[in-house]
Parts: sequence; structure tokens; C-alpha cells
Amino acid sequence: MQDGPPRTRDQEGDFETVTVPEQHCDQLRDLMIAEGAETVVEVGLAYASSALAIGEALATIDRPNPRHIIIDPFQKREFSNAGWDLLCSAGLDAIATLMVTPSSLALPQLLTEGFVADAAFVDGSHRFHEVFVDLYFLRKIVRPGGLIVIDDDWWPSVHTAVQYYEKNLGWTVISAAFPGETAGVGPKGNRGARCKAYRLPDPAFEPSFEDFRAF
Repeated sequence: MQDGPPRTRDQEGDFETVTVPEQHCDQLRDLMIAEGAETVVEVGLAYASSALAIGEALATIDRPNPRHIIIDPFQKREFSNAGWDLLCSAGLDAIATLMVTPSSLALPQLLTEGFVADAAFVDGSHRFHEVFVDLYFLRKIVRPGGLIVIDDDWWPSVHTAVQYYEKNLGWTVISAAFPGETAGVGPKGNRGARCKAYRLPDPAFEPSFEDFRAF
């Protein structure tokens, strides 16, 4: 992925803008390995940099039944299957499944099927309401004590959605997950945290509506 995929969208700088930086991909891989993850759900595929990192982690961990569920309704239409083809060329389609439906439909389907993940990586829609819905279902899919990793936390819409879960549902930041300098430049040219990892509470709980904390 250092030189980019064989094809990109016809938008200047699209690969550099969309793709998770190599530094963060390495840190994501190492985080998944340290977690001993066997099942991971990922929202957003694009050019597959994060998916390749997760796939490498699952192959390294070598658990009995590794599964990598990837959700991206735009993979074929917007990205000409560039990301999926890269995963296949790496042989990772043996453990990966691509769902080409919106995450607001795919995640409830996984929940209904009883799918349980050790971790999730979220890099789909950056609209507040859609990020919020993704996280709503992921907290039910990812096991208690599991991980949810957010990309582009530097966008206010994404950051604000995550803040609800941190302030009201006991998600705790894993500050050591993405150490070092910020990779890239965020909205309005400002540097800030891009990827952020959260540990879900164990046991899981539902707060009282009376305990709501503004976010």
C-alpha cells in the first residue's frame, strides 16, 4: 500500500485523504495482536489500508476461527473494488467477508444473527447521525471488554458522536494505542488526534435516563 492501489477515484489526492496512514495502520495491527482478537467488524473499506492491517493481525494471531466482517456499500460503485481486490490478492478473502449494504442495515443483521466481535474499526460515514447509529449497534456486537477503534476522531461530527458513549456508557480511552505524532492534517488544516481506541465496560450496562450527561 506504500505506492497506493492500482486504481483510485478521479479526485485529486483521494488516496492520501481517504486512506488511514501507514503509521496508524501499524499501530492498529499491533493493537489487534495485543488484544488477541479473533473476530473483527470493520465499517468502511475504501482502499483497504486498515483492512490489510487487521487481516495481518488476524493471520499473526492464528486463532481457530478468524473472521473479518467488512461493511462498505460503496466499494464497487465508488472504488471499483480496489480495496477488496487488494485483500483478495493478499489471500485475506479466506477470512474476510464483504457486506455491500449500508452499515445501518448490515450491523442490525449481524446482531440478529448473533455475531459477536472482539473488536471493531469504524471509518464509514462521517455524518454525526450515522456514526452515532454505527456505534449504537457496535456496542451490542462487540463483546464486553472489547475494543472499538475510531478513525477521523478529529472531525467534530465523529468526535461528538463518540463523546456520548464515553460520557454516558463507560467507554474508556486507551491512550497508549496510537502514540507518537499525529499522522496527517485534519479539518481546517489543524493537527489533532485522528485514530482513537476505546475499551468497552465489562460487564456491559444500561444507564438510567436520569443519569444523562451532556456531550
